[in-house]
Amino acid sequence: MPTNTNNHNKPRSLSKLDISQITEYLYVAASPNAEYAGALSNLNVRLVINMKFFTPAKVYQEPPFRMLTLRTFDFIFIPIPIHKLEKGVEAALPAIQNGESVLIYCRQGRHRSVAMASTILIAKGYSADDSMRLVSSKREVADPYAWHIQRQIRKFEKKWNNHKNSV
Repeated sequence: MPTNTNNHNKPRSLSKLDISQITEYLYVAASPNAEYAGALSNLNVRLVINMKFFTPAKVYQEPPFRMLTLRTFDFIFIPIPIHKLEKGVEAALPAIQNGESVLIYCRQGRHRSVAMASTILIAKGYSADDSMRLVSSKREVADPYAWHIQRQIRKFEKKWNNHKNSV
C-alpha cells in the first residue's frame, strides 16, 4: 500500500486518479470515475462517503463498496450541517475499526471531503488543528482553512469533545 499518494508522489496505478492518502485508512479524492473502482478496492476502500449532491457511479454502490451519500453544498452561505459530519464519522469509525479504508470525495476534493476527513481524524483523537494540518499536508488542493469549512470543523470538534467528556 502506498504511504503517500499526494500529487507529488502518486503510485503509477493511481496516476490518473485524483486521490490522496491521508492516513493508512483514510483517502480524500475528487469525484472518482467508475474505472477506478478496482484501484480503490485494492487499497482496501470499502466505505465510500459521497459529499456531493449528485448520485455517484453505480459501481461504488455495490459490493465490495458501501456508499454513504451526505448531500451537501460547498457554498459559504450554506455551511455543512454538523449532523451530516456526525453521520459520516459514525459510519467511518466502525469501518476503520474493522481494518477497512474509507474514501471521502466531493467535486474537487478541496472542501467538503476535507471537512469530513478532518472530523474523522478528530474522532480518532486528533485536534482540529492537527487534523487540518495533516489533511492539507497530504493533499495539495485541500483547503480546510477556508473560513466556512474551518468553522464547521471546529464546531464539530467542540461538540464531539463535549459529548465524549459527558459520557
